[in-house]
Amino acid sequence: MSTTKTLKPTDSELEILQVLWNRGEATVREVHEELVVTKDCGYTTTLKLMQIMFEKGLVIRDDSNRTHIYQANISREKTQRQLVNKMVDTLFSGSRSQLVMQALGSHTPSKEELNEIQQLLDSFKK
Repeated sequence: MSTTKTLKPTDSELEILQVLWNRGEATVREVHEELVVTKDCGYTTTLKLMQIMFEKGLVIRDDSNRTHIYQANISREKTQRQLVNKMVDTLFSGSRSQLVMQALGSHTPSKEELNEIQQLLDSFKK
């Protein structure tokens, strides 16, 4: 699942990747059926996007059967890290603390979230 160059998925590609990350693998029809729940898009648009994603190396596909089965070729974690780093650099001038303050200021975190954040902060202090 590693690639040599950094891949930057578009917003529409990220929506498809979310489906594939959650399901593990899926056909175009299965991805499309999940997307239309929250978005107005045609089947052929989903198909074309997934073909482009295959060409870009964002997904792999098993075409040994008539119905192609797709899987993400990039990890969720690597993609999240890449996008967060870009956001920190472009929106917050490299300040991770400003990002955290903005994220926490936009909603009240649950006790569980606060505990997770505290554990992460504690691990950095060691």
